[in-house]
Amino acid sequence: MHITMKQSWRAGMARGVARAVAATFWAATLLWAAAAHAQLKIEITSGVTDPIPMAIVPFGSTEAGDPATDVAAIVQHDLEGSGRFRGMPRTQMSVKPTRAADVQLGDWRASGNDYVVVGRVSPAQPGQLAVDFELLNALTGQQLANQRFVATPAAMRDAAHKVSDVIYEKILGVRGAFATRIAYVSVDGTPPRQRYQLIIADADGENPRVVLESQQPVMSPAWSPDGEWLAYVSFENKKSTIYVQQVRTGERRQVSARVGINGAPSWSPDGQKLALTLGGSNGNPDIYVLDLATQQLTRVTDDPSIDTEPAWTPDGRALYFTSDRAGGPQIYRIGLGPGERPRRITFGSTYSARPRVSPDGTQLAMVMLDQGSYRIAVQDIASGNLRVLSHGSLDESPSFAPNGAMIIYSGAEQSHRVLERVSVDALTGQRLKSEQADVREPVWAPFSR
Repeated sequence: MHITMKQSWRAGMARGVARAVAATFWAATLLWAAAAHAQLKIEITSGVTDPIPMAIVPFGSTEAGDPATDVAAIVQHDLEGSGRFRGMPRTQMSVKPTRAADVQLGDWRASGNDYVVVGRVSPAQPGQLAVDFELLNALTGQQLANQRFVATPAAMRDAAHKVSDVIYEKILGVRGAFATRIAYVSVDGTPPRQRYQLIIADADGENPRVVLESQQPVMSPAWSPDGEWLAYVSFENKKSTIYVQQVRTGERRQVSARVGINGAPSWSPDGQKLALTLGGSNGNPDIYVLDLATQQLTRVTDDPSIDTEPAWTPDGRALYFTSDRAGGPQIYRIGLGPGERPRRITFGSTYSARPRVSPDGTQLAMVMLDQGSYRIAVQDIASGNLRVLSHGSLDESPSFAPNGAMIIYSGAEQSHRVLERVSVDALTGQRLKSEQADVREPVWAPFSR
């Protein structure tokens, strides 16, 4: 079994490179489109059995407010989408106060709500709107939040996500990640006329923007720790090449186009280096660290096995990576100091790959073979305890949310690739899918600095 999976894994890598090199060049341009073809729609696939009941009352607005953006509806969509909350339908609200002073908590409590959110949208400085909101505990009468966010009319969705973040943290004690972003690859069409797009979107799949478009494969996107840059692999020059691209301006730099494989870039925590996989002239992949300022390469592994998919520890002192040196893909850890040797980390399956480290460094997400299917699992690094989170047959590419509470990954729905999210406690799940394309290789951006 080990030999079969090892051969399959090696053959899969070879086929992927061959297909990519054979593809014909189309285009590689910055397209800050208002909407992309891979518009994602979110579906709730699982939630807690007893979600927290709350009323999110429609926010009031002045005549100068932005009627096109229903802030309260976005907040309710965010919170219900987390699987942890149940919003009161608006049709059941007999009154719709916009200030805490006008809220009769007893009435809302009698309607079965534990919390009440009220708010207003009003003009602020020229060209901007203010979103004021209050969060009330209907059971205790305590005011848990009273905050204001100011944004342009075009950025009101982001302001609404920030409201959701505050509410989520005040009630659950975990920082919300609704106002963050994701990046993913969209693939449309059939060979040899496929179109690849590298897309950035809000965490809920809205506001997609195309960063790169090509008829050749684009893969392995990775966010810089400040959320300003993306690293990725592109085959637009008929060979694997690693680029870094600034999200805001579109500035793009080629950082590795060496002979053989150039793949799996991963940013160091200080944003100054990339860990990557290089194959060299002999085609055998090993892990290296590239200093982006000096282009100096430091070799990390030197083994006849496949060593790939590096992921940094939060302190920047070690890397996790996938290797088949034990006969089949497993995850190893290696310190970056002199004389360090790899240490095997995974033992719970005959196949464990694609390591990703949680923001606090305590958990390791991975793809593992579970009962004949490839699924997403998390391993507690200190204890080694392993928990399978997903239920698909071919799940891949896990990425932690910046708060560590959820993992986004690529799953299969019939013949299409979709994006899935699952909480690290496995209690809640969501699906984000495109009606027009396969979506894959998601990566969750860090919190904005």
